Parts: sequence; structure tokens; C-alpha cells
Amino acid sequence: MALKDIIGSKLGFGAAPLGNMFRDIPEDEALATVEAAWDDGIRYFDNAPFYGAGLAEIRMGEALKGKPRDQYVISTKVGRVVLDELEQGPRDNGEKGGVFEHGRRNKVINDYSADATLRSIEDSLKRLQTDRIDIVWVHDIARDFYGDDWLAMFESARTGAFKVLDQLRDEGVIKAWGLGVNKVEPIELLLDLDGPRPDGSLLAGRYTLLDHSRALQRLMPKVAERGLGIVVGGPYSSGALVGGPNFEYAPATPAILDKVARIKALADRHGISMKAAGLQFALANPAVAAVIPGASRPGRIAEDRTALEEVVPADFWRDLRAAGLVDPEAPLPIAD
Repeated sequence: MALKDIIGSKLGFGAAPLGNMFRDIPEDEALATVEAAWDDGIRYFDNAPFYGAGLAEIRMGEALKGKPRDQYVISTKVGRVVLDELEQGPRDNGEKGGVFEHGRRNKVINDYSADATLRSIEDSLKRLQTDRIDIVWVHDIARDFYGDDWLAMFESARTGAFKVLDQLRDEGVIKAWGLGVNKVEPIELLLDLDGPRPDGSLLAGRYTLLDHSRALQRLMPKVAERGLGIVVGGPYSSGALVGGPNFEYAPATPAILDKVARIKALADRHGISMKAAGLQFALANPAVAAVIPGASRPGRIAEDRTALEEVVPADFWRDLRAAGLVDPEAPLPIAD
């Protein structure tokens, strides 16, 4: 079954903020955000043990435990195992490790072996209070977390997690698997392997209005040719696209801020929101199965839905292309 058909909807829910990403989110606010997503009709929820050392999964499990299990799709990730042991000092988990400083203090270890993959899935099932996980992504085997050691980590996953997930999918235990990464290169490498047959991948931050050329030119054609799918995470580039100070978990550079200002000037001229531009751009690529903005406040859900359904004039997309603000080959939601 194609990834689009498994997910069943264009708009999903990214749970990283539920792990106290950047701030200490009150429990009732976190649960209300998931409830708002459900009430809005969202039925695809993505999570990971890494998000707050299990906190995001625990909160999602609590919020969804009374919902009919056959009415929603859930994905989570493997490659990190949450231990009962508590951290005594600051976290050092790579590029994004510090963004969960307000999460649980449980120690998180990196392990892509077969045994750790199975243990991670079992632990996630308990935290999510569910009997099955539909999609499993292998998390963050890329340079942004492991530097020059990323290929060694990829090899560990190739001989461990990939084989386990391929078997679980073929046995019907899960419906799909792939990578969950912030870089294009690991997905390219996976697609070139003999043996494992991924169903798609989750690519965060690399197919957005602010950063998409590499994915467009090198990855999307392969994905489309093989009938796979890409779930787009981080469609607002850590908030930079919608006026936030960060781009990819760090302060936005002057060049990024200038590009945002130029896109916003066009959006204002055509009377549309930046969220609409961001979501609809990502979804215009036929290889994209769904987009999953993160949310930590209930009101954000309605904003995303409105943005998805907003009418964006064709002239906005033409002006965007004419101004050189998108790759000239990028699919746009207009008939050229």
C-alpha cells in the first residue's frame, strides 16, 4: 500500500513540541493540543522517543487512549532507547539535543541494532498506550547528529533496524517504514541499497519554501519513480517562515531573514498567510504524502487547517517564481 494511502490525509500532527521543545509546556495545554487536532479531523500523529525522553509519547498516549484505534494512524521512531536511569548533567545528543532541555531527565542512548529496535518499539507501545504502531521511522542517522561518524551509524542501522523493520512490515506487524531525518543524503543512500525496501521517509526541514532545492533535485525524482512517499516535517523551518527567530533550531541568518521578508512582501501583496504559502508549497510536490506541522497550543491547529484550505491566487506562485524565491523546477499548486 502506498504511503499516502496508509496516512490517508494531507495534514498530520508533529509531536516534537509535546516533548517540551524549547519551553516547559503545561500538561493540560499539551493534552488540549492533541484533542484540538482530533476535533479538527487530524488522524495522523507522528512521534519519537527522543522528544523529551519519552514525554511526547506519554502525553500523546494519554490524549488518544479513548479514541477508536482503527480511526487514526500513528508513527514513531527507533534508534534511541529511553532508560530508567536519569541524566546527571546537560544533554549532549547532537544538533537538536538542547531543544528538549525541559523534557524528562531520563537518559537516552543511541542504538540502531536489531535488539534495540525491537525494545524501542515495545517501549513506545507502552508509552503510547496502544497495541500497534503503523509506521516506524529510523531516527536521525545523519551528519547533523553524528558528524563524520554518521556513515558508521547508518551501517549499524542497515544491519540492524532496517532488516527488522523490513521483516515486521512484510509480516504485517507494521504497515510501513523508512527514515526520519533532517538531511537528504541518508534517504538517498537508503534508496540505493540492495535488500531493504522502505515505503518512504520523513524529511524534516529540507522541503520547505526556504530550503528545498537539494531535495527537489536529488531525492524527489527517485521517490516518485519508485512509488514511495515523503512526509514533510518542519514545514515552517523551525518557525522562521512564519516570523520566528529560529531557522533549523538555531538563530536565523541575515540571508534567511531577507528571504522570509521577500516572500512575506509577496504574500501580503496577494493577501495570503505565510502558513498557507508554506503548507501548500510542500504539498504541491506529488512525492509528498503528508505534511506534519508541530503544535504546542490548541489554537495552532485551526491556523494550520485554515492555511491548508486558504485560496492562494495563482499569481502569487508566479510572482514567487519570477522573483527567484523558489527553484524554477519546483512543482507549484497552479496549472502552468
